[in-house]
Amino acid sequence: MLIKARRKQVDYFTAKRRHAYLFWGLLLLVTYAAAVLTQYDFVQGVSSIPGALVWGVTHFYPNAESLAKFPDVLRTLVETLLMSIAASTVASVFALVFALLGSQTIGVHAGIKLASRSIATIFRNIDVTAWSMILLFSFGQNVMTGYFALFFGSFGFLTRAFLESIDETGSHSAEALRATGAGYISIIFQSVIPAALPQLISWILFMIETNIRNATLIGILTGTGVGFLFNLYYKNLDYNAASLIVIVIVISILVIEFTSNYIRKVMIG
Repeated sequence: MLIKARRKQVDYFTAKRRHAYLFWGLLLLVTYAAAVLTQYDFVQGVSSIPGALVWGVTHFYPNAESLAKFPDVLRTLVETLLMSIAASTVASVFALVFALLGSQTIGVHAGIKLASRSIATIFRNIDVTAWSMILLFSFGQNVMTGYFALFFGSFGFLTRAFLESIDETGSHSAEALRATGAGYISIIFQSVIPAALPQLISWILFMIETNIRNATLIGILTGTGVGFLFNLYYKNLDYNAASLIVIVIVISILVIEFTSNYIRKVMIG
């Protein structure tokens, strides 16, 4: 028996090692094929890194002239932050409604559950960049295009996250209230939402952080916010002003993340 157990153990590690070799071999093969198809030169790419670092240090930094543009940068940054927060919070309201309708725990009808989950899946699987390009044809380059792109992306993600949170935390308390004869509305507001509220708040804060990061890229596509200003300076070869925007964005993201973590500790514990 002991010999058989040792053989099984050896066979297990041998198979695991074989799978690892196979995985890395396929990965290297795919990487090589991609390099050949794109005509990418690894040696040239690696050798250009020192030159790129030297160029960044000597050109990509704020100077006195770029600091004079700080008020414009701050104004567009505030616009981007407010748009991200508004899209996240409004999307969370709609996501909560669809999550309650599609929940396996408290959903009212199988057809409504399927429809809610299907809508959430469609919106979640379309990236915010794709939404920006789709909406660009309808609304043009303006703030509404960026707002709706963030809204649709947030709606799909939050609906799916809320569904899992409600089904995970609200099932036992909902069954207990249902056994006492409580109505549907009472179960939602006295059991399901209070039980899932900490996770819901955490997901909303996460979505706000994510949207602030995405809003910069969306601004480049939609011609709005701090992303558009960065693209404008970069295309005009004003690298000093562009670097100022990068620094301001990084600082704002760190501040937002610190603030959201503090809110989680205070409200969630």
